[in-house]
Amino acid sequence: MGPIVRPQVLADTDAVRAILTDAFADEGHVATLAEALLDGPSRVALVAEAGDEVAGHVQLSRSWLDAPRRLVDVLVLSPLGVAPRHQGTGLGAQLVRAALKAAATMKTPLVFLEGDPGFYGRLGFERADKLGFTSPSVRIPEAAFQVAPMAGWKRWMTGALVYSDVFWTHDAVGLRSTD
Repeated sequence: MGPIVRPQVLADTDAVRAILTDAFADEGHVATLAEALLDGPSRVALVAEAGDEVAGHVQLSRSWLDAPRRLVDVLVLSPLGVAPRHQGTGLGAQLVRAALKAAATMKTPLVFLEGDPGFYGRLGFERADKLGFTSPSVRIPEAAFQVAPMAGWKRWMTGALVYSDVFWTHDAVGLRSTD
């Protein structure tokens, strides 16, 4: 039997922290962001179990699209992490598909993310700027700023993505220069 994706529970906290810390090799910065999102705008937090261990994690959090007509509630897929020994097995794609399925049941019109277009492009995401969306930061490479339009998306829903405060508080937007 393959991995099972299920909602994250409190008992998963340490495993999720370890997965995100190892996957991002960032001394726990992304793990701290994930925990803060759970305390705030997180709408969905899922884990993947492989055997008897938590092997991956994904979250969807509330943000907004500043569209010409009005603010639109949207979701941001972040973070996504898979334990290094489970990377390359399809577990990340399984988590993304489960997150998009959850977003569809919530009737969100758009799911945004920052990530590798080679990976996310085959899972329903496309360059956001090509559909009329503006990145929330100049530090996000154009190709990495992506969106998955959902069933509720209307063509008038264009404009700037506005991240929730948690992303800004944790300086988790785009890439910082190493200069």
